[in-house]
Amino acid sequence: MAAIAQHPLDPSTADAWAEVARVTTAWAGVHGLSCRDAIVLVPFAQLLPLARRAFGATGAWMPRVETTQTLARSLGPAEHASAGQLSFDTALDHIVAVRLLRAQSWAAAWARNDEREFACAVEDVVESAHALAATAFAMPPGQRADFWERGRALLPVQGLDPGMPGFRERLLNRIALEWAASAGPPATDALFALRPAAWIALQAGGPEPLTRCLLQHAAPTTPCLWLDLDVDTADPFGALAPATKPEVAVCDDFEAEAQCSAARVLGHLQIGDRPVALIAQDRLLVRRVRALLARQGVAIDDETGWKLSTTRAGASVRSVLRCVRDDASTDDWLDWLKSCLGSPVQTGVPKREERAALDELEVALRAQKLRHARSVDPGRLAPRSAALWRAAQTALQPLRGSAHRLGADWLSALAAALRDSGQRAVLEADEAGRQVLTALQLTAGPAMAASVLAAETLDLDAFTHWLEATLEQAAFLPESAGEASVIITPLARAMLRPFAAVVFPGADERHLGAQPLANGLLSERESMALGLPHRKARADAELLAFAQVLRSPRLTLLHRATDEGEPVAPSPWVQLLAMAVRRRQAQAPSAAPDLRVPLALAPTPLNRPLPRAPGLLPKRLSASACETLRACPYRFFALRLLRLGAQDELDADIEKRDYGTWLHAVLQRFHTERARPMEAEAERARLHDIAADALREQRLDAAEFLPYSASFARLVPRYIAWLHQRDAAGAQWLDAERTLTAQPPEWGAIAMHGVIDRVDFISDAGVPTTQLIDYKTGQGQALRDAIKRNEDTQLPFYAALMAAQSNAPGDLGAMYLMLDESDKILEISHADVHLSALALVDGIGRDLGRIGAGAAMPALGEGTACEHCDARGLCRRDHWPAAMDGAA
Repeated sequence: MAAIAQHPLDPSTADAWAEVARVTTAWAGVHGLSCRDAIVLVPFAQLLPLARRAFGATGAWMPRVETTQTLARSLGPAEHASAGQLSFDTALDHIVAVRLLRAQSWAAAWARNDEREFACAVEDVVESAHALAATAFAMPPGQRADFWERGRALLPVQGLDPGMPGFRERLLNRIALEWAASAGPPATDALFALRPAAWIALQAGGPEPLTRCLLQHAAPTTPCLWLDLDVDTADPFGALAPATKPEVAVCDDFEAEAQCSAARVLGHLQIGDRPVALIAQDRLLVRRVRALLARQGVAIDDETGWKLSTTRAGASVRSVLRCVRDDASTDDWLDWLKSCLGSPVQTGVPKREERAALDELEVALRAQKLRHARSVDPGRLAPRSAALWRAAQTALQPLRGSAHRLGADWLSALAAALRDSGQRAVLEADEAGRQVLTALQLTAGPAMAASVLAAETLDLDAFTHWLEATLEQAAFLPESAGEASVIITPLARAMLRPFAAVVFPGADERHLGAQPLANGLLSERESMALGLPHRKARADAELLAFAQVLRSPRLTLLHRATDEGEPVAPSPWVQLLAMAVRRRQAQAPSAAPDLRVPLALAPTPLNRPLPRAPGLLPKRLSASACETLRACPYRFFALRLLRLGAQDELDADIEKRDYGTWLHAVLQRFHTERARPMEAEAERARLHDIAADALREQRLDAAEFLPYSASFARLVPRYIAWLHQRDAAGAQWLDAERTLTAQPPEWGAIAMHGVIDRVDFISDAGVPTTQLIDYKTGQGQALRDAIKRNEDTQLPFYAALMAAQSNAPGDLGAMYLMLDESDKILEISHADVHLSALALVDGIGRDLGRIGAGAAMPALGEGTACEHCDARGLCRRDHWPAAMDGAA
């Protein structure tokens, strides 16, 4: 830059913009230049109004103030990338990179053998290509050929042994290089042809490569001035003004840091400091701070935003593609339908009825326990629900059919599905939704995605990956709040802006001054040789941006001492800053006071709930309802009388109880069809055949069911051996899944109702006995203990039901049959079950009588009953005083 006039500015200047305008005007006057014909380049767009205001205040002709990007856009629109060219859109370029690599036989085999590693290689190729092209595009067009030749010389592949370490990485680097070299010219190339009266560039936060190359290119014929506001990276804090007095706050953890940051912002606003900059160095932390400030009604402008993929609008569009997959769950469909009420069949239907139809559909799907969308039969739905389901399928029809199609056709099909389902109207009415449509290039006007994807043939997985990557890389920026009191901005965009105060959370070793990442496949040596941004350059740029923030008259640096239980040190730059302040001011930086206001809350102990509901008693009770009443009257009130039981997720994994339901059906069919005992091998084969049929009939996924299938395979020989022993002892199978109802006099108008797993007839010591059997697939020790303590409910309940029937032959016996506890079938008998049945009926009858008379149903809070209780949040068991805690 020898031909460029260098003018370093004092980093501690109180009014940097006035100094920039003064120096520029004076320099132009010395060289006899007219400022109105000069161009001033500033680092980023937020500085444009500040620079223009400063030049306007001089009263002289004002130069044209731009960034390189705004200046390039003013000269004409950028050309869209052609098919196969680098577009600088990560999602689009990922698709092209996959095609480029799969065209190589070695890479295609790699993709088949290790799909995950191949995907990582694709990402690295895209990253390296972007870095190479960005560096080349900062150069004058005439110098790029030499740059590409230097890259080829640095990354040779000819003559290298394919078996040598790093050969594959070198080959990927070369592909990235050639792909970047084939990219079309950028819009900024037009800048090199401009001939203003003078170029003036302002450097803050490190030199901008394109600006530097632009002035070097113009310097032989055009006066150029380089204004440097940066500090010396060798001593970044040595030039601090004595008045610079940052405050440092050390917080306990993540939440404490968020609260302290929010309190600090509110403290500035209370004394009239506006606007306040909130530095988004730790994005997750700042999102929490933003939520805390929003509760206080603070007007916020967020210049960083958050990923569109995390918005409800982004999730709703992704759900469209999940619904058209063969393995789509009914939860996927319900989630999508809830995001786009207004399908074609519902046009003109009032919103209330539309919502009612969707609620009716959800109830039906849950009642039928349909986890997969392919299992839904509209014929088994109510007319209104069936119409909604069919309309939804019709709306998504454009996305079905061909497994492979051009990317542009996928875009058209997606647009049609959004339109026909009514979802597009919902998105257009939402701020985030409009940005989602723009990011996916589904709005009017020429779209780069359509032109790039026009030549790319994709399957549904590849198109879904593009959509998700596009939403992941795009940021949702909320609309400006006008005169915002707080501006959330990244560190690199906080420089030289007139903030009254700066609050800087995340000033710890993990978020400030941490080691930057490398350039994809390129090593540090290769990056430096090619002039690409390397680790030291990026670290220096962040350090310079941090030093610029120290200009703020009021600066608070916050960091936490621990993060998820691990100790966290302050940023090394904060430590260097503290040392510099000690040298300059003979004291350490001030400790920022904790501005959080403690909120005193008077203790309000919660008493145990004592509900009364004599009018809610049901007409009949099952064994599990009686079990609930015996375990805790309040649980009986909440789950049985109020019916507040939790609904299962439709897309949940197959659980043990699903296995139990399936196993009951298998054994029932096996015994129903078993006319007489057969050879053990034949009966084992028959059990396996019935099991396969039941799996298909219940529409259970064989892959998900595999662990239970393995358990069943171990059970079959044990069960057949036990059954043959029963046959030899003279036991006879009578029935399975027998449904019984009885009306005990002790229960008044309330009936008892249940389904008995199995009923056998045996001769016990010559006494004919009807034996009730309940299958169990868990551990038996808890059942043994319950029987010993006379706390067993299920078998006595079934015995009472059977005893009330007039056709029950002989005496009654009952046992639990443990099917998978060990290497053999275990029987756990309930001796004298008829006596336990009488006691159960009498006890439950007295309890029901008291409830019907208005007695309270207290929450007991004792024993193990509370450990897995769905009503625990209702009775507030965890908030009782210790003196009331019966379990204490």
